Amino acid sequence: MKTFRRVLACLLVLGLLAFGLDRLVNARTFQLAGELVDRVETGEKVVALTFDDGPDEHLDEIVGTLAAERVPATFFVMGSRLAAETGSGAKLVAAGHQLGNHTYNHTRMIFVGPGTVAAEVDRTNELIRQAGQQGEIPFRPPNGKKLLMLPLHLSEIGQRTVMWDVEPDSGATPTADEIVTMVREQSRPGSIILLHPWYASGAPTRAAIGGLVRALKADGYRFVTVNDLLSR
Repeated sequence: MKTFRRVLACLLVLGLLAFGLDRLVNARTFQLAGELVDRVETGEKVVALTFDDGPDEHLDEIVGTLAAERVPATFFVMGSRLAAETGSGAKLVAAGHQLGNHTYNHTRMIFVGPGTVAAEVDRTNELIRQAGQQGEIPFRPPNGKKLLMLPLHLSEIGQRTVMWDVEPDSGATPTADEIVTMVREQSRPGSIILLHPWYASGAPTRAAIGGLVRALKADGYRFVTVNDLLSR
C-alpha cells in the first residue's frame, strides 16, 4: 500500500509539473525573463492591428486594403519568407507599416538551445533592418510558445516580446463576418489584435480586414503600430 501511495504521489507531482510547464510555455502575460506585453493600459481608444507569418503572394491585397482604410499595421514576419519574397519587407516599410520578428523558420521556441534561438531571432532582425525598419523591432514567438532560452536571449539583446489579447482566427475557421464581430466585441483601449491573413487558409481573414477596421473606427478607435502603442 505504501509503494502504491508513493507511486501515486509521484504521478501527481509529475502531472502538476507538466500542467505548470504547459501554462508557462503558453502564457500570454508572463515569461521568465525580459519584458512581455499583451496589451497596453491606456485611456485612449487606440488599438494595434498585427499580422503573423508571411509575407506571401497576398501581400499586395493586404497592403491595398490597409491603404484604402488609411491605417497602419504591424507585420510579424518570418525571415525565410522575407528572403523568398524579395522586396516585400521594403514595400511594407515604405507603405508606413512596422515589421516585427516572428523567427526565421517559424520554429517553436521551446526545448531549443541558445544557438538555435540566436539564429532564428538575429538572422530575421538583420533582414528586417535591411528592409529599412527603424526603431525597436518587437518579437512574437511562433504559436506564442516560449520557455527559457528565448526570453533570456531577448532580454540580453533588449528586445520585447509582444503577445496579444484579441485573436479571432486562431485555431478556428471563422467567416469574415464572424471575425469582424469577434474583434469588435473583444477589443478595448490598448488592445493588440492578432490576425493570420496569409496563405489560402487566410482568405476569410483577408476579407475581414476592411470590415473590422471600419467597425472599430465607428466605435471611436484609432489604429497605431505596436511601437506607437508601446510608447503610450
